[in-house]
Parts: sequence; structure tokens; C-alpha cells
Amino acid sequence: VLLQASGGGLVQAGGFLRLSCAASGSIFSINNMGWYRQAPGKERELVAVITSGGRTNYADSVKGRFTISRDNTNTVYLQMNSLAPADTAVYYCNADGVYGLASIPFDRWGQGTLVTVSS
Repeated sequence: VLLQASGGGLVQAGGFLRLSCAASGSIFSINNMGWYRQAPGKERELVAVITSGGRTNYADSVKGRFTISRDNTNTVYLQMNSLAPADTAVYYCNADGVYGLASIPFDRWGQGTLVTVSS
């Protein structure tokens, strides 16, 4: 199972970006899909997560600005609006579920995509 993230870049404060992360492989089902971020000198933190049933959870710092969603192609999105310099970080996607004929559990990370917000 591989996760491929895309959509990062440089944006001015107040701007927006949309991140995507596609999971591929012999996936049977995915439970949770989420986005995490790690700013320089800081630990990785949860940004948002969405369950297979569509329930969402957000970090307080992004509530009302970011929206997580997923579709039936095993892709998760993060719409980021009203971006601020404090949102600058490498963003990682994560997914857990089962794959293969034997329903083997997996928990995978994407490669990370850099989001830079200039003031």
C-alpha cells in the first residue's frame, strides 16, 4: 500500500491550498484517513482525520478554516483556507485499513508535502 500526497506549495497569508493524497495497492478497505503536519523544530501533530463513515475531527487551530474529505477512490483531501504563517509545515497523510486477500492490517504514511505561507 502506497500513499502519494500532492498539492503543497507557497501561498500568501489569507490564501488557500488543496492537498490530495491517494492510496494505492491491493486495498480491501480503509478505516481512517488523516492529515498531520510537522513544523521546523516541532513534533508532528494531527491536523484532521476522517473515518470511513465520514466523521471528522480537527485540531483546534484549524477548525473553521480547513476541511477534510475523502472519496470512493481511496483519496483524501484537505482544503485549507485563510492560511496563516503558523500553518507552514510539511503535511503528511496517513491511512489505516486492511489489504490483500488475507486482510492484512496496514497503517501507512505519505511522503509529505511542504506548505509555506508567507506573511
